Amino acid sequence: MTPLDELEAALARLRAGEVTPAQFVVLARGHAAALPALPPRYDEVLGRLLDSVESSALFSGESCSFSDADLLDGLAGWITQARARLAPA
Repeated sequence: MTPLDELEAALARLRAGEVTPAQFVVLARGHAAALPALPPRYDEVLGRLLDSVESSALFSGESCSFSDADLLDGLAGWITQARARLAPA
């Protein structure tokens, strides 16, 4: 499994409630560190998304500032974009 596959699997476990947001963030940061080089912007965006996941753990349910579902969808979108970027030309 590639680091992106592992990250995607961790996201699925988070959605299923099998890991906590804090556990997911640790897993995600580890898998992201193992990725081949992506442009710096990818690191920035992923960092913000993971920071938001950590922050969302402080609230129960939907917060007025963001939706947990939208946040997880954003992470899935990041994985899709990173996979496309790393695909051979």
